[in-house]
Amino acid sequence: MLNPQQLLPQNQEYFRLNGSLTTPPCSEGVNWVVFKTPLDASQTQIEAMQKIIGQENNRPVQPINSRIVIEESK
Repeated sequence: MLNPQQLLPQNQEYFRLNGSLTTPPCSEGVNWVVFKTPLDASQTQIEAMQKIIGQENNRPVQPINSRIVIEESK
């Protein structure tokens, strides 16, 4: 059985912001949580995810505009 806690980085500090979906219709109202420490994924893991969700599931990086990014630390 996979323990999801084992997938998290040891440094669990993160940023959070209100944003939008990454795919059309790109609706607002999404609460994003982004770890400060990137997570590693093998090529095999990436390919498995691509089979599940498809190749194109994002749009180009957008301007931050008036969004507020909040830094959280433990």
